[in-house]
Amino acid sequence: MYDTREAFCITDHLPRIGKPAMQNEVFLGLKDKPRQIDSKYFYDSRGSELFEEITRLEEYYPTRTEKTIIEGLWERMDPEHEPLHIVELGSGDSSKFRLLLSGIPPSQLPLIGYYPVDISKEAIAQATENLLNEFPPMRIHGLVLDFVHQLHLLPRPGNRLFCFFGSTIGNLDIDKAYGFMAKLGGIMEHGECLLLGLDMIKSKALLERAYNDSRGVTEKFNKNILMVANRLLEADFEPEAFDHLAFYNQEARRVEMHLRARKPMDIHCGFNGKRIRIQKHECIHTENSYKFSPGHIHELGNRGGLRLTELYSDPASWFSLACFEKTHRTPK
Repeated sequence: MYDTREAFCITDHLPRIGKPAMQNEVFLGLKDKPRQIDSKYFYDSRGSELFEEITRLEEYYPTRTEKTIIEGLWERMDPEHEPLHIVELGSGDSSKFRLLLSGIPPSQLPLIGYYPVDISKEAIAQATENLLNEFPPMRIHGLVLDFVHQLHLLPRPGNRLFCFFGSTIGNLDIDKAYGFMAKLGGIMEHGECLLLGLDMIKSKALLERAYNDSRGVTEKFNKNILMVANRLLEADFEPEAFDHLAFYNQEARRVEMHLRARKPMDIHCGFNGKRIRIQKHECIHTENSYKFSPGHIHELGNRGGLRLTELYSDPASWFSLACFEKTHRTPK
């Protein structure tokens, strides 16, 4: 067994945001109309486990399809043979990065530095242990942070390849996605690249099937966010008092996930002593998943000051990996 203790470290930047700020964000979202919880709060340890189970479901095509694109991608990209620092935003179990690594000749592995970025410290630690057992020459520096708000904390060790897989950018509202791309483009240096995963527009039936699986795993995943809210707010939500609701909003080109109350509820929040009153059939909006067209992809790149150099897709064009390059220098 490879000794991982000397091969990696983890830096936790979440305390810079602070628990009170997170409590306030969740509480105000739940008091808002319509009510909402940011989807980043799905990913406690249980939520991460459930999401990994979702990715293996027959109905859930995005992960499976994206992985077929990533297989063999390294040879197609033909990156420069020099020290390369790969920063993966929303790394999760790092399984997609592992696929990317499988195309790298073993002699080049010592030249690769990996920076998994995730809100879950447990997910980074477990993924790192697995990677180092499989690829011992790897150097890994895990970063626990909210990459939407803490991009400026990413290290600048040299030539970087950013990977943002899973169409996670689709969880952001359009204006926030454009703002994120502007921030990311702003920290990228001349010649650095971004691999961006994007779920493409397709039939309503196919999309709704992917978010309403027959085994109910997505339902469990959706309801788990209330357990996260309970711990954070010292609250008393009953997840089973809500129904899972997921549908494709064709006009907005996004799948929406909600939790719909089965009965009136009076939720007590111990952290501030206040209450949240929820009526029967009232919904809490937990996630958007926007779908993209080629035109949307070009616009995302433009907002970040990035040039689209290649678009990799599966034969049915269900999913795409866009490769962008920073072509001008960022002012110091």
